[in-house]
Amino acid sequence: MAANPKSLAKKLTLRGPHTVLRGDLALAGLPGVVHTPAEGFDLPAVAFGHGWLTGVARYSGLFEHLASWGIVVAAPDTERGPVPSAIGLSADLLTALDVCTGVRLGTGRISVHSHRLALVGHGMGAGAAVLAAARREVAAVAALYPSPTSPPASAAAARIDAPGLVLVGEKSLGSMTSDAVAVTRAWGGDASLRMVDDADDEGMVEGRRLLGALGFGGAERRTQQRTRALLTGFLLHRLTGDKAYADFSDPETVFPGSSPMLDLESIDDDFGTRLTKTLSR
Repeated sequence: MAANPKSLAKKLTLRGPHTVLRGDLALAGLPGVVHTPAEGFDLPAVAFGHGWLTGVARYSGLFEHLASWGIVVAAPDTERGPVPSAIGLSADLLTALDVCTGVRLGTGRISVHSHRLALVGHGMGAGAAVLAAARREVAAVAALYPSPTSPPASAAAARIDAPGLVLVGEKSLGSMTSDAVAVTRAWGGDASLRMVDDADDEGMVEGRRLLGALGFGGAERRTQQRTRALLTGFLLHRLTGDKAYADFSDPETVFPGSSPMLDLESIDDDFGTRLTKTLSR
């Protein structure tokens, strides 16, 4: 009997069965980190793009979580300045995928399947992942709480055929810092938008960070747990074909702590309009 969505989501908030290894992407000529299961052949892999002013160290728990479920994660630690290039980070994400498939990882008992690749990112890095996916065919794309980029990720999303998962925090929906609705509306293939309850778009960043101290949102444990479950289930289904996790690709499935956003045309994501309405009350 198949597990129900609630029990599957709870299961995926916990670490998986694999021992995790950590490596340095700089050994392959790219600053960053790589997390892998201790062993396994033809594994799935993702390249992960970090958020604005946020180094990859702030996502180590997420990387270890994915690796514990059998997914290799390569994360470039580039474009970390106050005026980063989303195009530059997108190119580094594609290089990271090349490293996963072309360089021997770990002790030689790890390999990545060239058709089991995904692009994932958070905030500015989510936009970079979308820009990268418009340039190379991958099996899946996940844009976690995407923020606006230049050039616009929404324009690039129209050229993506791969299935997509887009997350938005309830507290950020409709704000000028969120690009989730525009990206999902423009997606060329199938994409689902999920709103994470009581979440800020920056809540998945681990530990204390400068922006949190300045009042732009801080770490949220529940947001991190829910994000890990939704992302892990989506990737396990799309990259490994495991039908046990098919609900994570179904835009209508309801999971605890998040809501599917099905009627995109009815969502008011115009921050200016919302602000004008608020001030006129």
